[in-house]
Amino acid sequence: MAAENTNIVFEAHPMKGGDGPNSYMKNSILQRGSVDAAKELLNKAIAEKLDIEIFLPSKSFHIADLGCSTGPNTFSAVENIFEAVESKYQSQGLKSQIPEFLVFFNDHISNDFNMHFQPLPQNRRYHAAGVPGSFYKQVFPNSSINFAYFSTAIQWLSRVPTAIEDSTSPAWNKGCVHYSNATNELIRAYETQYSDDMESFLQARAPENVYGGLIVLTFPGRHILMLRQMWLELNKTSLVPLCMQGVVREEKVNLFNIPVYSMSPKELSDVVERNGCFSIEMVADLLVSQVEDTSSMPKLIASHIRAGMEGLLKQHFGEEILDELFDLYQKKCEDHISTIISGKAVNFLVVLKTRKIDLKHDDSCTCDL
Repeated sequence: MAAENTNIVFEAHPMKGGDGPNSYMKNSILQRGSVDAAKELLNKAIAEKLDIEIFLPSKSFHIADLGCSTGPNTFSAVENIFEAVESKYQSQGLKSQIPEFLVFFNDHISNDFNMHFQPLPQNRRYHAAGVPGSFYKQVFPNSSINFAYFSTAIQWLSRVPTAIEDSTSPAWNKGCVHYSNATNELIRAYETQYSDDMESFLQARAPENVYGGLIVLTFPGRHILMLRQMWLELNKTSLVPLCMQGVVREEKVNLFNIPVYSMSPKELSDVVERNGCFSIEMVADLLVSQVEDTSSMPKLIASHIRAGMEGLLKQHFGEEILDELFDLYQKKCEDHISTIISGKAVNFLVVLKTRKIDLKHDDSCTCDL
């Protein structure tokens, strides 16, 4: 394996830690909807695509939840995976060979791992460990992971595209916070950053995963891109009044950008094909149930965005503006509630399988294995 490039800088924007009213622990119900929606497809992927005979006679099975953040969602997802893999062994007549399970929970080093492990189920039937580090680089030993899982995490870029922070660049994102309703140059800057990040992502996963191991990704889809962009643009329109009041400086707003990109399955498949180390086994829509009490949506969305974005906003603007900013944001959501509740919440689920690569005879894999 090639030496790691230590010059690459990965930005870290973990979710809000702790268990306070603004924490991710208390404000991740929307992500829970994606976990619940994925359960049936996870069962199908493991039943049909996971070749457990390849792993025999290994006595351990390693699962990694990368981008786990904090809270109970990750434990629900892991339990779903555990039960499906166990059922696979039983259905193959291999009950006596069911291995021990070890689950690695990964996120940035600044993630609140202490809070993350507080709700760890006491009656779990697996061993657990925390592994800090960016998933845009290798975080596990070679050939150590049987099943890698990413739930609503891969939309976070490793950094804000450099060009959009340069006031002399055609891609400069003056006065905006995202690529919605942006110039072609700015959109291309985000697309390029996404492509580079996914190349790094796949190069990192290829040596970690055992041959035949699966990677499952769930991520916000282009089906809801306009709805998602509206949420992000509401954030911008909440900053503008604070700028006009002199609470924040205009140049600060001009230099603030959100490193989030909603890719399409086609974009992902193109990168996977170029990489050559994985096959695409499944692509499916995840129909996420809407919250029934629509009157609670403005507060729910504001709390959801704050739990995810507070660290980013605090780092750029300081802590003093946060309460006022999200009060304005909630009011903007109330003003646009009819558009919000009419949006169709669709995520994607993609299943990749690690190919067996013979580097002496197969040059289709671009990874440094």
